[in-house]
Amino acid sequence: MMRLRIQRTALPRNALILTDTPRPDCRDCDGVGGIEHDYGDYETGEYAGTDWEPCLCSTEWRVILLPLPHLPRWLRRRPHVPDPWGPDGYSDEPPF
Repeated sequence: MMRLRIQRTALPRNALILTDTPRPDCRDCDGVGGIEHDYGDYETGEYAGTDWEPCLCSTEWRVILLPLPHLPRWLRRRPHVPDPWGPDGYSDEPPF
């Protein structure tokens, strides 16, 4: 049985997606959806990275429901805000 939820994703494009949720009472992954395995270097024994093993209680199933539009370029720009500590910001004469 799938436990569906709606998520917002930004990569590769802004969109609303429908995805599967891991089973919250899973004994293998504790509801995370996978199990992390740390591994070390054979020669030094120090930490070398982490592997991720997906759990059987969830799937990597995703469907795009609605692509979200990009903001127009003129809305993405921020107006120039002067530096409050700079010469064109606040006065340095008392009272501050």
